[in-house]
Amino acid sequence: MREGKIAVVGDKDLILAFKAISMDVFCAEDKDEGEKVIRKLAKTYSVIFVTEDLAAQLDGLLCKYKTKAYPAIIPIPKSGKSNGYGMAGIKADVERAIGTDILFNKED
Repeated sequence: MREGKIAVVGDKDLILAFKAISMDVFCAEDKDEGEKVIRKLAKTYSVIFVTEDLAAQLDGLLCKYKTKAYPAIIPIPKSGKSNGYGMAGIKADVERAIGTDILFNKED
């Protein structure tokens, strides 16, 4: 059952803080571990936050879940430092939805 279940996946140092706000945390230090954890969590969680560095390594897998209603898989920056993966995904989704870049439209 998915009702409101939220998980955080990534390296141990970052995700342990999310326990304090009642989120389930799952350590995944590399691509293989991350893929196994996300596939398992996708069966029962509504929202899965993934550290951007791990999400970038799992891009192919995460793209498969974008076409489904659940789970929502959301990249989060590691220690406040973004590698741009999450924002690039939002930009691509907006462009796909409305046909143009309204977020970062820069005049050349």
